[in-house]
Amino acid sequence: MSKKDTTPSSCFFKLLQQESPLQIVGVINAYNALLAEKTGFKALYLSGAGVANASFGLPDLGLTSLNDVSEEVRRITDICHLPLLVDADTGWGDLCNVGRTACQLSKAGAAAMHIEDQVAEKRCGHRPNKTIVGCQQMVDRIKSAVDSRVDSDFSIMARTDAFASEGMNATIDRANAYIEAGAEMIFAEALITLYDYEKFCQAVAVPVLANMTEFGKTPLYTVDELQQAGISLILYPLSAFRVMSQATLKVYQTIRQQGSQQSLVKHMQTRAELYDILNYYRYENQQDLVLKGQDE
Repeated sequence: MSKKDTTPSSCFFKLLQQESPLQIVGVINAYNALLAEKTGFKALYLSGAGVANASFGLPDLGLTSLNDVSEEVRRITDICHLPLLVDADTGWGDLCNVGRTACQLSKAGAAAMHIEDQVAEKRCGHRPNKTIVGCQQMVDRIKSAVDSRVDSDFSIMARTDAFASEGMNATIDRANAYIEAGAEMIFAEALITLYDYEKFCQAVAVPVLANMTEFGKTPLYTVDELQQAGISLILYPLSAFRVMSQATLKVYQTIRQQGSQQSLVKHMQTRAELYDILNYYRYENQQDLVLKGQDE
């Protein structure tokens, strides 16, 4: 089997041919990745906001580092072999650092990364007052990432936040410039209507990702609706995290107020279900064999 058949990135591109649009679900840790795999998802996503919020208790304002994200990538890819798309924010620094980002994320096991055209002091793509860099600066970011990746299969996706401030035509112009610079996919952030997506997809020649994040500017369109608009990838970056957070708050409130978790047990994953996801008994049996060998 050739390298092209075995790298995470090559698997990622094959999935685009097998599942259209490809649903990519966000995970915040390795256990979430196992749950997503168990459910039948074929590709995963690590959100910059997810790392900042869940691992550090910080807002998504560029406060985490390449090392922070790379560590989460390694944890996920060590335990789950589904292709992982990683949020690389603006690349964490100047062009040399952008290149280092592509190199490090690839080495950590990611299949692809997306880099955006906001300024370094970035903010959530669905918040007001975003500021974007000039087109040439973003083109240089993409070229640096493409030139520096250690695996030629590692995919560079360009995210553009230009729609909110520059409109559709300028967003399309930027996307095509990013493609010419080497971007293999485009993440069109915070488009609003299905017509927006359709017009955008018709104007670019690479796969386009639609971000179905909750509580943002984009309505939560269905797979069928986005497929008809020409979308190739659909992202659900923090859906599970939002539900987990609300459920966790409910658990803490109940225990504090009722003095027991008894009323919540029926909603919990059982110990047996946890062990099944983790393949617990395989590890335990290996441990038993080692202990048995020591006793003989």
